Amino acid sequence: MSAAQTRAEPVIEVDGIVTRFGTQVVHDGVSFSIGRGELVALIGGSGTGKSVLLREMIGLHRPSAGRVQLLGTDVWGSTDEELTAMRRRFGMMFQDGAMFSSLDVAANVATPIREHARVPADLLQPLVDLRLSLAGLSPDVGGKMPSELSGGMRKRAAIARALALEPEVLFLDEPTSGLDPITARAFDHLLQFLCRDLGITVLIVTHDLDTLLTIAERIIVLGNGKVVADGSIDDVTAVDDPWIRAYFSVRSMLGHKDAAVKTDGGQREGGRHGA
Repeated sequence: MSAAQTRAEPVIEVDGIVTRFGTQVVHDGVSFSIGRGELVALIGGSGTGKSVLLREMIGLHRPSAGRVQLLGTDVWGSTDEELTAMRRRFGMMFQDGAMFSSLDVAANVATPIREHARVPADLLQPLVDLRLSLAGLSPDVGGKMPSELSGGMRKRAAIARALALEPEVLFLDEPTSGLDPITARAFDHLLQFLCRDLGITVLIVTHDLDTLLTIAERIIVLGNGKVVADGSIDDVTAVDDPWIRAYFSVRSMLGHKDAAVKTDGGQREGGRHGA
């Protein structure tokens, strides 16, 4: 099978999802599919149900109607055994990291391995160290408690745990929230590495415009209960939608600012970085 065929293989299929909370309709027929090896960002205004949709895709919240197929398994129409097997094949990083505060980092990473894989005791620590390494952390971080880590290191530790079972798909909810710009961009490059070099399909719920500009190969925009745009950043910004215009107008302002910096003999740029 060619690389193009492999990437085209759908691993996530969302079909006609409807989500209601009482009389409020959050999703009203949301549909899209994501191919193997894609790095996709899911965006939309407040209240468009991005995180809710993510939870529906991994089996944590049942939609009112519609179907989700993840890695060939019907998330809401399969047996417990089928769902358990499917859950071993994806990783999830929640917005706050959701680390066990009473366990050190190594024990956090080891937990999914202990629960779902039969690994000899003497191989567990090397596996944990490898996952930490993939997330850009040194083995000595494994002995620290989550409370001892910086925000960026906690995010990486959460990624290491999400990678524990060598997932085919990785879901991330606002992974760069709360990070400074330099740390956030380093985290973006980590996600790019996981997708490009390890072949992991990555779906990110994000508000981070820089993430979209830096690494997103495809952007899905939710609005008014539906998918209002789906494609490259150029495809999305060409859609005549009020929220999209307002959101990406920031991109234009940043572009003008960067142009001004470049024409100011370098002095202004140095002052900005020194602030």
